[in-house]
Amino acid sequence: MNENKKLAIYSRKSKFTGKGESIENQIELCKQYIKLKQPELTDDDIIVYEDEGFSGGNTDRPQFKLMMSDAKEHKLSSIICYRLDRISRNIGDFAKLIAELESLKVSFNSIKEQFDTTSPMGRAMMYISSVFSQLERETIAERIRDNLLELAKTGRWLGGVTPTGYKSEQLEKQTIDGKIKKLFKLSVIDEEAKTVRLIYDTFMETGSLAKTETYLLRNNINTKNNKPHNRFSIRMILANPVYAAADNEVWEYLNSKDALIFTEKSEFNGQCGVMAYNKTLQPIGKIKEKRDYKEWIIAVGKHEPIINGPDWVKTQKILEINKDKNYRKPRTHVALLSGILFCGHCGHYMRPKLSTRKNANGETIYSYLCQLKEKSRSYHCKMKNPNGNMLDNVICEQIKLLSADNSEFIRQLEETKKSMLTNNQEYDEQLKHLENKRNGIEKEIKELVISLSKSDGSAAQDYIIAQINDLHNKKEEYMLRIEELNGLVKEHVLSDIEFDIIKDLLKSFGSAFDTMTVEQKRTALRTFIKKIVWDGKNVHIYFFGSPEDNIEMPDEMDDGTDDNGEPLRGDCE
Repeated sequence: MNENKKLAIYSRKSKFTGKGESIENQIELCKQYIKLKQPELTDDDIIVYEDEGFSGGNTDRPQFKLMMSDAKEHKLSSIICYRLDRISRNIGDFAKLIAELESLKVSFNSIKEQFDTTSPMGRAMMYISSVFSQLERETIAERIRDNLLELAKTGRWLGGVTPTGYKSEQLEKQTIDGKIKKLFKLSVIDEEAKTVRLIYDTFMETGSLAKTETYLLRNNINTKNNKPHNRFSIRMILANPVYAAADNEVWEYLNSKDALIFTEKSEFNGQCGVMAYNKTLQPIGKIKEKRDYKEWIIAVGKHEPIINGPDWVKTQKILEINKDKNYRKPRTHVALLSGILFCGHCGHYMRPKLSTRKNANGETIYSYLCQLKEKSRSYHCKMKNPNGNMLDNVICEQIKLLSADNSEFIRQLEETKKSMLTNNQEYDEQLKHLENKRNGIEKEIKELVISLSKSDGSAAQDYIIAQINDLHNKKEEYMLRIEELNGLVKEHVLSDIEFDIIKDLLKSFGSAFDTMTVEQKRTALRTFIKKIVWDGKNVHIYFFGSPEDNIEMPDEMDDGTDDNGEPLRGDCE
């Protein structure tokens, strides 16, 4: 075997089914196969790639991608898997994979089917088997869809997190054979339903997610989990057909989108709400995504609607018009403090707000705006917008001054380092002493337990038990003190090496900062600045390891706007 190349074992198991061999069994069987074929190889000659919780429908899997990357870098001589469908159930992906491995001179073995790509017959049989794997996958998908169609007949709630405005209510149904079957339907929660109607009314009136969000914030109307509404949560409510009355207008709209409407049109009489199955997709590690209308399965539900059909359809059309005008974050490549600048009044992030103007140096003029102030239209926060160009420049110049060898900051950094090292040594000595005491007590308790087992009901038994209890209480006291000391050690966030790194970074920062790119400057600042707080006049910089003292805010603040309602841009000291 080429000493620079290794054998790869690939294993996969989907979390969507309880069937199939475990990852561990797949790997063990592959290792046994390798040992049988090449007994001279050891575990050091094998690399294992494991994907658990991923479907075989495509090759978008982290460990599979890593394996193929290693193959392209000529680190692998062969790939072995337990069964063919562990690699892929898609004939297109599989054919592409085999062709790619051939070009890389990497062989492929499937031990269950005894396929080996080093022989023409092995390659042919592998392609045939892959076709059947894809057929199986498509058959499963079709079966799932058939099940959803059957469920659509009942119009029932299938479980999960109930939408705002509803709760799940259990029903009972007697089947043909006399058995009682439990079903669930949605039941209206009046208070939450009022919020849903308000959201729809506000959105139809304003035509804007942002303005709807502002209205809800200003009126302290929160989600069912008592968190402030955001554009995402509002859109989810507005786009959900569960609220709509199943009437003729809703049928026409969904039919125009090519949704599969299972219930007859005559049953869309407006008496009940709409149930949509197969509506969302949740890729692994990602948030839910809305499927295309063509994949939806629509039925008339058993629940009471909250929004009438025409209003729901009108809302969908407004959302479609606004789709290309969604809120987009401004380009922040000129701002250095995004993500570390906070509002001293409400604690929210402050984001850059670009203008179309330029300053004397030809730089785009921008300010920083508190997110809560923006969303609530200055109702919940009235913080002045700091001049972004000036604030960034002031921060950078101050950091450059701190980097000088003779700066007060460097001196204090050295002093803090010495002090913390001394304290850590003292803590270590105390911890060692306490741990020795604890270990001694544990030894005494063990000896007393042995004596207790031999006392056999004698008069000494009670005395021994009392001793054990006393020692146990002492041990608890030592454990409590050890825990306190460990907590103190953890508070000293920066190690000896980390202090030196910060010091070196500061020095290089001062000499090389002006030649850095914007991205490099931003990264350099984040290396040793934990957060920056703007209080309307001053900026407070917190370095990693520094205590975050409370900032005294002005007793009164103006509304942050001029006579024309334009945001004020405060200078900083």
